[in-house]
Amino acid sequence: MATNQWNAEFYNDKHNFVTNYGDNVVELLNPQQNETILDLGCGSGGLTAKIAQIAAKCYGIDFSAEMIKKAQQDYPTINFLQHNAEQAFPFSEKFDAVFSNAALHWMMNAEAVIKNVAASLKPSGRFVFEMGGHGNVAQVLNAIQSAANDFKLRKLELINYYPKISEYSSLLERNGFKVTFAILFERPTLLNGEEGLQNWVRMFRNNVITSISEEQQQEFLKQIDRCGRDSLYRNGKWYADYVRLRMIAVKL
Repeated sequence: MATNQWNAEFYNDKHNFVTNYGDNVVELLNPQQNETILDLGCGSGGLTAKIAQIAAKCYGIDFSAEMIKKAQQDYPTINFLQHNAEQAFPFSEKFDAVFSNAALHWMMNAEAVIKNVAASLKPSGRFVFEMGGHGNVAQVLNAIQSAANDFKLRKLELINYYPKISEYSSLLERNGFKVTFAILFERPTLLNGEEGLQNWVRMFRNNVITSISEEQQQEFLKQIDRCGRDSLYRNGKWYADYVRLRMIAVKL
């Protein structure tokens, strides 16, 4: 199975829109001073730190050792742990809420993750999240696949799960949750600079880049630009065609 490798410095430098957009999800979470909260897929810890400013206790877990190292370095007073969320969470205490921003779509075994979230929550605990939804970055992926075809690469492997509202709601309801809020919406997202699309690919599809020789990589990235320009480049700027799924579910 293809996997993505994470560069925390590059993530913070060129892709901080992920954390910035997550501020609205923190507002939806509405953390309280007496609560213990888990940030699932915390990345480099920026949103975990904002939650920790309010909540009594806050923990962060992420699959990437690189991201956890950066989070621990920048926010040493918060408990961060490298962990695969498709496996049982390593906590004995129960949480008032589990929060997640821009992470769940990297977890292909969605039902395993939801079961683990349910097991970690107190009764009536809430699961508040935003993830890539159905149709997310479809044009970006089309551009990458077109360039891959030109370079005679095989069909790109699926490394993300972008569900419809009905799909994810069914998974939640089957595993002991009541969905209280759900919205799927388009959010065209400005990418940083003239190499914005190339940087997105370097960050979020580096498994494709590393599948070709170093001599070909720069030309491959330029070909992605050419393939995506008509649909993703306007008024001198690159935009990714993001579609987001935002939900609140309460444990029954």
